[in-house]
Amino acid sequence: MTEKLLLPVVWGVVKLFSLLPFRLVYIFSDFLAFVLHRLVRYRVGVVRANLSSSFPEKPTAELRRIERRFYSWLCDYCVETLKLASMSRSGIERRMRFEGADEVAAELSAGRSVSLFLGHYCNWEWVSSLPLHFPASAKCAQIYHPLESGLSDAIFLRLRSRFGAVSVPMKETMRVLLTWHRDGFASVTGYIADQVPGYDGTHFWADFLNHDTPVYSGGERMARKLKTSAWYIDMSRPRRGYYVGRFVKLADNAAEEPEYVVTERYFRHLEATICREPQYWLWSHRRWKRTREEYLRLYPDRSPIDSAALRRAGLA
Repeated sequence: MTEKLLLPVVWGVVKLFSLLPFRLVYIFSDFLAFVLHRLVRYRVGVVRANLSSSFPEKPTAELRRIERRFYSWLCDYCVETLKLASMSRSGIERRMRFEGADEVAAELSAGRSVSLFLGHYCNWEWVSSLPLHFPASAKCAQIYHPLESGLSDAIFLRLRSRFGAVSVPMKETMRVLLTWHRDGFASVTGYIADQVPGYDGTHFWADFLNHDTPVYSGGERMARKLKTSAWYIDMSRPRRGYYVGRFVKLADNAAEEPEYVVTERYFRHLEATICREPQYWLWSHRRWKRTREEYLRLYPDRSPIDSAALRRAGLA
């Protein structure tokens, strides 16, 4: 009840902040980055451990530069996301451009559903403007984990729906997408699939950033079930406050690919994107806290599939 009462107040503050010009919000972002990095030292140990284990070949000085730029980008991500509360259509289309969206739109116009794979890279929240580039008849969904705070969850749902995207909780993915499929709606569904799955939900281990990495394969399973094409969104940041999402096809029909090949291709593309400009990935999350040793101890009867197995079979 308290969170419901606070929602209009907090949303009002977000809306007021979003009306500030980018020049001012970036000044605030610079101050926030200094506080988080230098004073609070928010997850500095996690960031350093992730960077050093992912890029053992890089000298310490370069890793520290990436670290500083990461905190600067992280705070930019926060203020840019709040700007969604009042950004106009012309404003978001100018700052969040897409290359190859016309190819995806053509598939939707032909009645084919599409699966999109992306990572926690650059400003993934601005990708929620994709419905502006697709046919109005298509359902545009983004799969997400509801936040523990009901207030924060409500705020993010408002921000993510500004331009017509539908936020679907992960546990409801199959029900919602199958309903749309049954009712004859073409859909485009975005999966941010670089989060950490639980051991019970791990089916595939990828060679990713110099780590043996358990990964989600639920996006691929849905793509196979619905027989959609699969695409990766290669994000880049030409300059502060401007992003480009380039569509790269992973499969014409996910159902016709060997199992886990789409997931493997996605992680190969994501790794290349991160290596190109490492500072724009979410290094502050504990990505490699689960190990295969513990997985095999908990599930001794399972035979995990991994990147190496696909390579041996000539599939990757």
